[in-house]
Amino acid sequence: MTMLTRLLDHLSTVPIPAPSASPVPGQSSSSGTPFWVTLLVGLVGGLLGGAGAFFGAWRSSGALRQNTERTLEHERTRLLNERFSTAAELLGRKEAACRLAGVHAMAGLADDWVERRQTCIDVLCAYLRMPYPVERAEDARDGEQVDEKANREVRLTVIRTIRDHLVPDAPPETSWSGYDLDFTGAAFDGGDFSNASFSSGKVDFAGAEFSSGTLHFLGAKFSGSVVSFRGAKFSGGAVGFHNAEISGGEVSFVHAELSDGVVSFRGVEISGGMVSFVGVKFSGGTVHFTGTKFSGGEVYFRRAEISGGGLSFGDAEFSGGEVYFREVKFSGGLVTFNHAKFADGTVGFYWAVFSGATLGFANAQFYGSTVGFTNAQFYGSTVTFRDNRFSGGTVSFDGAEFSSGRVAFVGPLFDGGVVDMRHVAVWSKPPFFEDGLLAVPPAGLLLPGPLSKPSP
Repeated sequence: MTMLTRLLDHLSTVPIPAPSASPVPGQSSSSGTPFWVTLLVGLVGGLLGGAGAFFGAWRSSGALRQNTERTLEHERTRLLNERFSTAAELLGRKEAACRLAGVHAMAGLADDWVERRQTCIDVLCAYLRMPYPVERAEDARDGEQVDEKANREVRLTVIRTIRDHLVPDAPPETSWSGYDLDFTGAAFDGGDFSNASFSSGKVDFAGAEFSSGTLHFLGAKFSGSVVSFRGAKFSGGAVGFHNAEISGGEVSFVHAELSDGVVSFRGVEISGGMVSFVGVKFSGGTVHFTGTKFSGGEVYFRRAEISGGGLSFGDAEFSGGEVYFREVKFSGGLVTFNHAKFADGTVGFYWAVFSGATLGFANAQFYGSTVGFTNAQFYGSTVTFRDNRFSGGTVSFDGAEFSSGRVAFVGPLFDGGVVDMRHVAVWSKPPFFEDGLLAVPPAGLLLPGPLSKPSP
């Protein structure tokens, strides 16, 4: 109930005096309107007039506020564009100090301009894609080729700046996690993405060249991003994922070429996601999965060509997940699973061709996983199982062809696991077994033809 309503209700209860027979002295006899009615009409008119004035002022202030907001937004956009132009101009300057200022200016603008943050990030990534003579930067000496050294410092600053916006303790309002990073075709001679978090978006190193230095992903977390090194060339540099965590997303080296250098997943925990080396060509260098823990996820080397270099799974732990060397050609190099522990999951060399490489399982322990050489061809390589314990799981050679080369079992201990060779396709060059092992084959060693023994 409004104040006006209450007033009207109150006035309606006031008794109206009866008109007198004769006019009151001093009052006009022609006036028949009570005084309170006149007062009420004036009050209502005043209230209505005030309300109309207030409503008009409110509408006017709303329009003024909207115009002010539009003006401020226009001015903000103008200033941000001016900052963008200034930062871009600094990045294009010849002086290294100016370019360093441009890096920080562009990063600061990305923090303040959410609507154009991806554009600012793209500019910083584009700087790294500019032509860069790595060899000249490496050979630069004091007083000589100073520009190359300075240019390298600017590039490392760009990488460091991006990393600082990807670490977990970066303020949420200025974090760049989830944005795309385009390094396609860039030349790297170092850099640091340690402890960065890649939860979404795409990080693209396609066609990049690594000829020296180390690009670190130490302790990085991959939970949803796609990190691609597709077609990258490793001729001397290194990429290190030491102690990183891969729980989702994909890290891809599809069709990369490794002629020298190192790609290391030492101590990495892979509980999900995918690491792909499909179509990779290894002619040198080393890929490390030393001490890696496979509890989920997938690692693929499908149709890779290994003609040199090394691939190590030493001390790796397989408690889940899958590692596949499907249709891989081993014509050289060294592949080792020394001291690895196979508790669960699958390691498959399906349709692999061993024509020259060396494969070693020294001191590996098999107590749950499935290691399969299904339809593999052995005609030149050396595969050695030395001092292994087979307490569970299966090592299977179904459809394998032993036509040449050497497959050897030296000092094995069977107490529950199985090595199954009953269904090999070609046995013209049988595996070598340590003296006495075939005289009384252990229960877990299942051989083909007349040498086969009933399953335990």
